[in-house]
Order: sequence, then structure tokens, then C-alpha cells
Amino acid sequence: MKNSPSSTRSTDKVLTGVALMLGFCLTAPLLDVAAKLASASVPVGQITAARFVVQCALMAPVIAVMRLSLNVARELWLPLIFRALLLLFATFCFITAIRVMPLADALAIVFVAPFIVLLFGKFYLGEDVGPRRIGACFVGFIGVLFVIQPSFAAFGAVALIPLGTAVAFAFYILVTRRLSQRMHPVALQFHTGLIASLFCIPVLLMSQGSGSELLDPVWPAGIAWLWLFGAGFFATLSHMMMTYALSFAPSATLAPLQYFELPVATFFGYLVFKDFPNALSLMGIAIIIGAGLYMIHRERVTAGQLITARAAPPI
Repeated sequence: MKNSPSSTRSTDKVLTGVALMLGFCLTAPLLDVAAKLASASVPVGQITAARFVVQCALMAPVIAVMRLSLNVARELWLPLIFRALLLLFATFCFITAIRVMPLADALAIVFVAPFIVLLFGKFYLGEDVGPRRIGACFVGFIGVLFVIQPSFAAFGAVALIPLGTAVAFAFYILVTRRLSQRMHPVALQFHTGLIASLFCIPVLLMSQGSGSELLDPVWPAGIAWLWLFGAGFFATLSHMMMTYALSFAPSATLAPLQYFELPVATFFGYLVFKDFPNALSLMGIAIIIGAGLYMIHRERVTAGQLITARAAPPI
């Protein structure tokens, strides 16, 4: 029996979404690689600013070609600014951490963000979250402790900084869920880059000559320019692929694929910096992935049960 044209189109869309999400997992770690390479000679604040300035510059011609409106409803400005500041803070914390930490270790800690989102939904927003998913969250946090422990011993308090990224990114996800229903993804990316740039640049100008290791800007030398551009380019490319992936396929289908980013980051970390997680960190990474995948599985089961209950005929 042949598939109907609509069924074929639906399958093609899902496959496109899967391909785009895998593209995200392959390119997002390159942002981290470029930022880590740049951090050898450029302050973290300047790398963070470059990431958003390049994003804004790359999205501007796309906005023009697509003829998208840049008008923003008045009630959306506050969450839009909040979203940009959350991503700005998350980026600054993560680049600060990977200056000294292996990419995979820092990224594994950031993967606690979905657990934070779920717990926030349960205890603050009153969402219906069962005990199994709550248990998966706490198992995931135990995995994070496995990753932090050797990193803390090797690098000190900097090993805790990715937790700042995780918390900020968790709330970034929550705000994005609301804004994505009201704004085109390209316009959303452009405004995020613009707002973050407008916050970064004055801070760098005020920090000039301060001697701050993290904020005092320098004139990049040689290949550092390429690393700064690469951070912005791969950030823009990867996030756009993820955004469009979610428009082609359900998030329940794509969410497990995001964990592919961890082995990719481990590969690039070893290839470029000869960094490789130790046994305890690898155990923690495995626990985080396992807990995350189980949580996604339970969300699918719960959603399926809800659909079945709604479709059941009245007695």
C-alpha cells in the first residue's frame, strides 16, 4: 500500500527537522571551540560581545531579504529584553568556564537546564509533573555532581560557573516559549543580538583601561579575529537550525537528539585542546544523558495518555 502524498510530506518534514537538529549538534560545539581559542588572548566580555554583534550583523540582511517587519508589540519588549539578558549572562558564564574547563564537562553541567525548567514548572507554575520525572531530575542533578567534583578539584570554583549558565538558559527557554508564538524566529534572533550588543558595548567601553581580566577590551591580534567571528557565526547558524528544526518536527522527536551535542563537544575538545573527561566525569555525563532521555520518555508517555483520555468516548 502506497503512502498518501500528505503522509509523505509529513515524513519529509520530520526528516528535515531531524537533519537540522543534528546540524545544530554538529555546529553548536564549534561556537564553544572558537570562543575557547579566542579566550587565550581576548577577554571573555569582548568574546561575548562579538558573539552577539556578529549575530546581529548576519541576521540584518536576512531580515531585509525576507522583508520581515522589525516592529515589536509594546507588551513584548520586556520579555524580549529579559530573554536577551538571560542569553547574555548564560554566554558570559559559559565562556568564562571553558577558558579552563574541558568543553564536555562544562556542557554536561549546562544540560541540567531542562531539569530546572521541569522543576520550575512543577513547583512554581503548577504544571502536572509526575513523581517519575521529578525523580529523573534529581538523578540528573546527581550526575552533575559527578561532573563538578573532579572539575572543582582541578579548577576550583570556576567549575560551578556553568551552573549559572544552566539556570539562565532554563529561564531563557521559558521566555522563548512565549515569544516564539508571537514573533518570527529570524526577527527574534535579530532583536536578541541587537539588544545584547547594546548592553555589551557600553560595558566594554566603561571597562577600558580598568585592568579587568574579564572585561577590559584589547585589540585582537591576527587569527583572534577569525575566532571572534567564528563564535558569532556558529552561534547564529546553530541556533537558526534549531529554531527551524522545531518548526518542522515535534519537540518530543527532536529533544533526545540534542544529547548528541555532548559526544560532539567531547570529540572537538579532544581534537583541538587534547581535553578529555576523566572516568568520574564520564560517569556523570552518562547519568545526565540517561536521566534526560528517561524524562523525555515519560513526557511522551504522559502526552500519549492525555491524548487517549481526551479521545475516549463518554460513558
